[in-house]
Amino acid sequence: MTPTTPTERDFRPDINGLRAWAVAAVVLYHFGVPGFQGGFAGVDVFFVLSGFLMTRLVVGGLQAQGSAFSISAFYLARARRIVPALAVLCAVLLVLGAVFLAPLDFRRLGQHALAALTFVSNIKFWSEAGYFDAASHEKWLLHTWSLSVEWQFYLLYPVLVKLLWRRWPDVRTVTWWIAGALMVSLLASVLLTPRMPTASFFLLPQRAWELLAGGLVYLLAERPRIRPAFARALELAGLALIVATVVLVPATAAWPGWLATLPVLGTVLVLLAARPASPWTGSWLPQWAGNASYSLYLWHWPAVVALVFLGRERDPLALAAGIGVALVLGHLSWQWVERPTRRALSGLSRKQAVRWLAGSTGAVLVAGVVVNAGKGLPGRLPAHAERVYAAEHDQNPRRNECHATPPAPVPGCTYGGPALGAIVVGDSHAASFVRAVERGLGDPARHVLDWTYASCPTLAGVRRTHPVYAEPCARFVQHVMAQSATLPAAPLLVVNRWSYYLHGPAERGIDGEPGQAQIAFGQGENGAGPEQAFRERLVETACSLAKQRPVYLLRPIPELGADVPRTMARAVLLGQQRRVSISLAEYHARHRVVWEAQDAAHARCGVRILDPLPYLCRDGRCWGDRDGMPLYYDDDHLNERGATLLLPLFAQMFNRAP
Repeated sequence: MTPTTPTERDFRPDINGLRAWAVAAVVLYHFGVPGFQGGFAGVDVFFVLSGFLMTRLVVGGLQAQGSAFSISAFYLARARRIVPALAVLCAVLLVLGAVFLAPLDFRRLGQHALAALTFVSNIKFWSEAGYFDAASHEKWLLHTWSLSVEWQFYLLYPVLVKLLWRRWPDVRTVTWWIAGALMVSLLASVLLTPRMPTASFFLLPQRAWELLAGGLVYLLAERPRIRPAFARALELAGLALIVATVVLVPATAAWPGWLATLPVLGTVLVLLAARPASPWTGSWLPQWAGNASYSLYLWHWPAVVALVFLGRERDPLALAAGIGVALVLGHLSWQWVERPTRRALSGLSRKQAVRWLAGSTGAVLVAGVVVNAGKGLPGRLPAHAERVYAAEHDQNPRRNECHATPPAPVPGCTYGGPALGAIVVGDSHAASFVRAVERGLGDPARHVLDWTYASCPTLAGVRRTHPVYAEPCARFVQHVMAQSATLPAAPLLVVNRWSYYLHGPAERGIDGEPGQAQIAFGQGENGAGPEQAFRERLVETACSLAKQRPVYLLRPIPELGADVPRTMARAVLLGQQRRVSISLAEYHARHRVVWEAQDAAHARCGVRILDPLPYLCRDGRCWGDRDGMPLYYDDDHLNERGATLLLPLFAQMFNRAP
């Protein structure tokens, strides 16, 4: 987050110390330390503090200077604080990325560096994916989203406040306008977070109320006259709210929404207490961490991603070492980058400072443009490592065209000749097999119909719990059931990542939390228990489809819990050899309910079962590679090479030899 320094007007040790609390919460949360699952709320604390300080600078400047208050000088002051350390971080990561990252990852890093240094990374990450998904731990600059939110606030806030001041030059009127804007933003956050969780997390309109809350504290009570005993009580109550949020709010909570009022209110209370000599915020440790909080924030997340890169994110010793490295890098950045550049830039004229900032930042921006335009500069890594990395691109070349993602309509692509030969229905796991089914069909006059829809299980009468997918997935299943009845009686293959919908991901950090169901059933079915309800829904759906045509159910594909191409290629770069696998016992424990449901469907209406395990598992384990090359393009989707291994299964659907 943006730093505060003792040179800023009216330095408050309590604010500096509260930054230490906030950065500690964020760091411990990101490193997965138990008991800090709500540590992401530290960002909300930062936002309130930034709003307080920015309002003090802007309104205080208007009170002292009137129309002479310079917005450009305000921007330059912010840039002197923020840009140098951020530019150094991006430059270091680009250098390291040139040595260790695959072309796709390196290109993405170049794009993210451009977004971070132009302060639009929150918009960039919003457009890509959610904050808590697996891909987030592959994004070295993901944490810069909060800097972009703050910078966007810095751009708009002084302009709007100066316009208000020009029309109504008194604090009371400005206060009413800011209070109104706060209420609008808070209402938007509360209403939109359940419906648009990713946008609400990343974008300024749903976050502005937190910064404005800090501004209101300054406007209403910059120097509160509170008795010492009451001030201590306010401070303890505020810290208790922050700690309760960090400790009790789960990582899966819809955020910010109304829950974010807890750390925001806690921060407001600590600001109102204004206790400069508090042992909780004023002692040497929180003051050191507060001074270095910006650099600590900048460097801690790359340390987290590095552990994932090395495959050590679950090793307690490695985690402890990672925290230590983050602290050292943060301290060095504060000592060697923040403080020297702050002093140097303060001694320059405005034009000289702008030129220095533009030149240094421009050099990093040019590097990011080159990396992006050069598509990650392939050919930098050892040949075998690049071949292994390339397995993640071994996907259906028509995937983007034919595999729909909610809320888009189901496209209904065809592969092959004019006559219907087979139908493939399901989610992204089904999309992995469309071309293999086409090859298994073996008849150029017939085609395979692709009805695949991302993250939507083929279960009639079942609702996805994620608000983005709920209605589109329901429409998808209705479309399949209705249209299937109108088509010729060609075989239909149903493939889904069934156990994910019933049990959640296999481990934390991949698409959510383990044990957290992704679907909900009807009221009566839930009363019978989710496993029984799941069995009944799967059987009824499969048997309904089987009334018109032969139906085949593919047993679940092994979910390996680690990205196969990346894990193997990174091991090659480190001079190691690593394979990804799970035991058959782990597989059957994960997918027991799905197997029981598929067997029940076979017994009830004769649907046929296709078992991929003989082709993917041997010696008691299911492997992610064959002959040193990956069979998966991530942790649970087979790539085209892996799907080809199942050709004998799909040939059975058409009564022909593989």
